[in-house]
Amino acid sequence: MIREFKEFVAKGNVIMLAVGFIMGVAFQGVVVSLVDNVIMPIVSIPFGQPNFDTLTWTVNGAVIMYGAFITAAVAFLLTALAVFLFIVKPYNAYQARNAAPEEDAGPSEVELLTQIRDSLVVRGG
Repeated sequence: MIREFKEFVAKGNVIMLAVGFIMGVAFQGVVVSLVDNVIMPIVSIPFGQPNFDTLTWTVNGAVIMYGAFITAAVAFLLTALAVFLFIVKPYNAYQARNAAPEEDAGPSEVELLTQIRDSLVVRGG
């Protein structure tokens, strides 16, 4: 059982997943800093504050802090935009630039069988 566990942990997929997770957690600080320190202050230019946390609604003594939700939603959208613009787009461009040219696959299996059948018909008849 221990040997099986060692084999499982030593598989490349588990190692790559662990490395990807660690890098993602480390990169989270960079993205959060970009959104909090660069993008949210730009958003605050028209609104006068970098977040909407002070927006509340009071009903029968219960304070509904919908501004905190708006701030979280805006931060999520801006984070997704930052990841898309700074990671996904450059990675896709890199992949497209370094992609191997597609080879002509040739005729499909059905086409080959059809050609063989036609050839046999011509020979035999």
